[in-house]
Amino acid sequence: MQTEQFYYDNKIVNKFVIATLVWGVVGFSVGLLLAFMFLFPNLTDGISWLSFGRLRPLHTNAVIFAFVGNAIFAGVYYSLQRLLKARMWSNFLSNFNFWGWQAIIVAAALTLPLGFTTSKEYAELEWPIDIAIALVWVAFGANMIGTILKRRQRHLYVAIWFYLATFVTVAVLHIVNSMELPVNFLKSYSAYAGVQDALVQWWYGHNAVAFFLTTPFLGLMYYFVPKAANRPVYSYRLSIVHFWSLIFIYIWAGPHHLLYSALPDWAQNLGVVFSVMLIAPSWGGMINGLLTLRGAWDKVRTDPVLKFMVVAITGYGMATFEGPMLSLKNVNAIAHFSDWIIAHVHVGALAWNGFLTFGMVYWLVPKLFKTKLWSTKLANAHFWIGTLGIIMYALPMYVAGFVQASMWKQFNPDGTLVYGNFLETVSEIIPMYWMRAIGGSLYILGAFVMLYNVIQTVRRGSKVTDELAEAAPLQKVTKHRTAKEGYHTWLERRPVKLTIYATVAILIGGMVQIIPSLMVDDYVPRITSVKPYTPLELEGRDIYIREGCVSCHSQMIRPFRSEVERYGPYSKSGEYVYDHPFLWGSKRTGPDLFRVGGKYSDNWHLNHFYDPQSTSSGSIMPSYKWLINSEMDKSETEAKMNAMVTLGVPYTEEDIANAQQSMLEQGTRIEQNLYADPDFEKTYEADKQYAQENGEDFVEMRNREVVALIAYLQRLGTDIKVENAETASAKKE
Repeated sequence: MQTEQFYYDNKIVNKFVIATLVWGVVGFSVGLLLAFMFLFPNLTDGISWLSFGRLRPLHTNAVIFAFVGNAIFAGVYYSLQRLLKARMWSNFLSNFNFWGWQAIIVAAALTLPLGFTTSKEYAELEWPIDIAIALVWVAFGANMIGTILKRRQRHLYVAIWFYLATFVTVAVLHIVNSMELPVNFLKSYSAYAGVQDALVQWWYGHNAVAFFLTTPFLGLMYYFVPKAANRPVYSYRLSIVHFWSLIFIYIWAGPHHLLYSALPDWAQNLGVVFSVMLIAPSWGGMINGLLTLRGAWDKVRTDPVLKFMVVAITGYGMATFEGPMLSLKNVNAIAHFSDWIIAHVHVGALAWNGFLTFGMVYWLVPKLFKTKLWSTKLANAHFWIGTLGIIMYALPMYVAGFVQASMWKQFNPDGTLVYGNFLETVSEIIPMYWMRAIGGSLYILGAFVMLYNVIQTVRRGSKVTDELAEAAPLQKVTKHRTAKEGYHTWLERRPVKLTIYATVAILIGGMVQIIPSLMVDDYVPRITSVKPYTPLELEGRDIYIREGCVSCHSQMIRPFRSEVERYGPYSKSGEYVYDHPFLWGSKRTGPDLFRVGGKYSDNWHLNHFYDPQSTSSGSIMPSYKWLINSEMDKSETEAKMNAMVTLGVPYTEEDIANAQQSMLEQGTRIEQNLYADPDFEKTYEADKQYAQENGEDFVEMRNREVVALIAYLQRLGTDIKVENAETASAKKE
């Protein structure tokens, strides 16, 4: 049979490998800085763009989309060409994918520290960047599908099934969750509100983990583990069951992030059922990966590549056992909002994604540069340093989670909370935060060891060039199944049909969950006393979002005795109808704020932002001095209110026309309240006099950002209190 010569594009793979290593170090470094900020809250005191709330989404985006994302592209571009025996369909699309993705990462690195964020977990980037992500992702998918259509290998290997499912699902998730209404070039509001926004977000958030951090890596596992071990995949049939059951079940599991919340019970229970079912396909994949190494265990003892891969697959198994367990309501009641979740997430991220990437890079770099790894000993050292780092990171966080849950829920015999002060819990787990910082330091040390090893390998290798290959052209055969051909074997040579079936499999669960929440009018019962935010409160809410306060404070009181006693009446779905976006949070580093309105004086809040330790001894909250000195931008308040009207918030034309006057009046009331503190009056008047004497501009307190934020905090949870007061009054009459 006549063969054709062609060249594999190794240069694009090399670019993505370099980007993976560079952004990995950046993402890990930001994470380590955040870990130390738990121990030294004022480590970056006074620098707004280095505050915890702004850096936290930078860390998650850098690790997920920069480090893991580039690793996915590197692995897919390398394996896809060889599995299909074809060069990538378009050099232009390959390079557009690379440079476009790096530009998106740089845009994220600039905008997030500056406070341009939607606040939605793993989807914090603003609307222009969302559009860029969609364009680059479509370019990647088009290039992949184009390569599949011009392939020389008839049947699609299991890894490619996972790549296709990743492409279509991430596209659907990103587009649906990113529906937002722009106010200006870097400010938008979510198209969904409250409960609907929470459901859509965690349908996206959970499945971003599923289809960005899991399915593409399973594809990489199915390619690189057999290659590194020089063994065939353990079970072809198991891989079929693994693929279809995983992509169908995974998409349903998002609501388990919202258990005991204001989300309707049917949606919560649906998430629980499918989350429990998820353990079967997940462990099927783990077993298939580990048993592929049968007969190669002697090689595992000496080969660092396989060591990384074994721990990665084991970490995947641990995380995918723990996920369904955490979705059980009685377990979730303990773990949610605690550091247990932090441990769970990082077992998956550091072991599964991190170690599989490290193993893949150690295998790829010598191949790309036509040499041997510079030092196997250093690679082994990296393995043990990294493994110790994961253990020292995860175990203390599990302990911290259990400590938090037990302290939050303990009662005295008289019915009062044993630990009524939230900070008592924080003080108790500081030693665990120290151990986490040490574990993180070890993990990043291992990454630097790897970087050095890779640089030395590259220096003694040859320049990356396109690789000559040879294969027979694809012969045409009947589209129909042959007599002895299995159905799935036939489907594997029908890439368009396989992609359509995979798309249908992932759409079913999403449609069942999302459509009722958006189309059924009584999905969220209305509460008459719940009113839209005033213009000043709306501006304050945007400042709350900008500063990333949602990273540490929840706004969702669950119907538990301990939470009602600590925070106030549990949250009702109708209280969030004007929240674009929702701000329920995922972690309580600080207390829940949903009923904080009226709990403290305006002076307390001002002092708390200036020096949190002065009002809350032992607090690990950083200071926000820039809020006290910065003038609030009121120029787009009316535009924001008009956007809210478009989204269904019932502001009247009069409300919008009087927005500036309303802000001035409410801000003046707060300023007058602040005068109740003699220290404030003395300092404030001295600053005013100094400005006048030196001819400097002086911003009245009523026009400063902190006043807007105080207005927002003082509003939180008060609507339901008004209703309760009205009900009590009616009963008396």
